[in-house]
Amino acid sequence: MSTIDFRSDTVTKPSEAMLHFMFQAPVGDDVYGEDPTVNELQAFASEYFGKEAALFCASGTQANQIAINVHVKPGGEVICHSESHIYKYEGGGIAKNSGASVHLVAGNRGRMTVEGVQAAINADDVHFPSTELVCLEDTANRGGGAIYDFEEIKKIAALCRSNNLPLHLDGARLMNALVVNKIDPREYAAQFDTISLCLSKGLGAPVGSLLLGSADFIRKARRVRKVMGGGMRQAGIIAAGGLYALKHNVERLLVDHQHAMQLGEELIKQDWVESIYPVETNIVVVCLKDATKKEHFIAAFKKNGVLVSSFGEGMIRLVTHLDISSEAIKQTCEVIRKIS
Repeated sequence: MSTIDFRSDTVTKPSEAMLHFMFQAPVGDDVYGEDPTVNELQAFASEYFGKEAALFCASGTQANQIAINVHVKPGGEVICHSESHIYKYEGGGIAKNSGASVHLVAGNRGRMTVEGVQAAINADDVHFPSTELVCLEDTANRGGGAIYDFEEIKKIAALCRSNNLPLHLDGARLMNALVVNKIDPREYAAQFDTISLCLSKGLGAPVGSLLLGSADFIRKARRVRKVMGGGMRQAGIIAAGGLYALKHNVERLLVDHQHAMQLGEELIKQDWVESIYPVETNIVVVCLKDATKKEHFIAAFKKNGVLVSSFGEGMIRLVTHLDISSEAIKQTCEVIRKIS
């Protein structure tokens, strides 16, 4: 029996069509700005989101950390959700890379409100760090793939503009949100000064993320990327995977969402499940009735050829992606019904 891997959508493999596209990609030296495929990817993404420029980065963490470094001076402060990826899962990079502190805000399933952001903006007082950046995450990983209310985003964006604060989006799974809410990408992106977009999760590219913003911002970001060791040479081979993903793999994300809903519907029926987070996109978070049995259930899934991940005390996570077929979902539902 082959293994069905729900640990993350980062485990996706490039399809045969994507690999062919990558192997045919023309390349050059991207540090000199001469890789035609990287340039095409950056131009395509900029046009798609209505931003002036884009920068191809090695990872979502790198794209986020570059953005923070450009936006914030040492000693400044970043407002973000207490469960945000930039705070919890980027190795303390805000402090290490940018010498900045964070103001953590609570909120529903990884999403901040305008009131929460407002309360976190420091007064102009020498006792406090200077508030210099607000970061949102859409979809919110720790919220089980929760999608931001666009009206709330617009309110937060207006608040940031009135306080001369840049607004950055960790859009690791942004396309998952956009295929659900059907908001025009340009209208959505206009709310943010900068956006990072992961190409190697649900979109299925093997490597890379994009950072989008103004031409001046991306010029500065290119310098920071070089300092962080992210200046790649003939990067068109991997950039081609991202270009193919944006052209071919966006609308099919809805299939992943449907698969996640099927899993959620089966899981909630089990007597060992206390609850599941609302399934909005491709992430299913399961809260167990007996938190002490988390490792037991992870092992039980694995014994039956299904890989899931720990997601905190008494919780496990399943993430659907393009390498999970409808047949694999059926098999997994059978496993769910069998384990106890």
